[in-house]
Amino acid sequence: MLRPVDEAAHRAASDAEVVAWVDEQDRLLGGVPRAELRARRLIGRGTYILLFNSAGELCVHRRTLSKALYPGYWDVAAGGMVLYGEDYAASAARELAEELGIVGVELVEHAHFLYDAPESRLWCTAYSAVSDAPLVLQPEEVLEARFISVEQALEEPRQLPYCPDSLAALQRYLAALH
Repeated sequence: MLRPVDEAAHRAASDAEVVAWVDEQDRLLGGVPRAELRARRLIGRGTYILLFNSAGELCVHRRTLSKALYPGYWDVAAGGMVLYGEDYAASAARELAEELGIVGVELVEHAHFLYDAPESRLWCTAYSAVSDAPLVLQPEEVLEARFISVEQALEEPRQLPYCPDSLAALQRYLAALH
């Protein structure tokens, strides 16, 4: 059963989270509130988890309209900001559990890269996981989710709004396979 969400309170709490702040070489400088990191265009850390089912289909989900970045966009990866004091792998496991309700799966690391766009500057680590467990969507973060082929996930951004940062993670994942 979905519970009512106070979207303003959720966004305020999210913006107040203390996230890892790093330099251009991904060396930890400290922790800052998420909103300050974004406002000052500092570099943070992020994780992207590409969730596949055993048929090889990729989970894509649509972000809530309350998200500060890319509201209502489709996303090819679960994930988010690495909290201060947290490492990439712990962040990936936490985000996958929070957003999609998937726990206890092996996370395979595929790429570590700098994503530098006007709206977001992040050192990122992309992971993949495989699970056929039922999804449990976090209502504050995810409107809907579905599994589609990787080919469809690469084609859909031509017609639908997709998060460019997670698409960058998918591209790096695909390049690492070859």
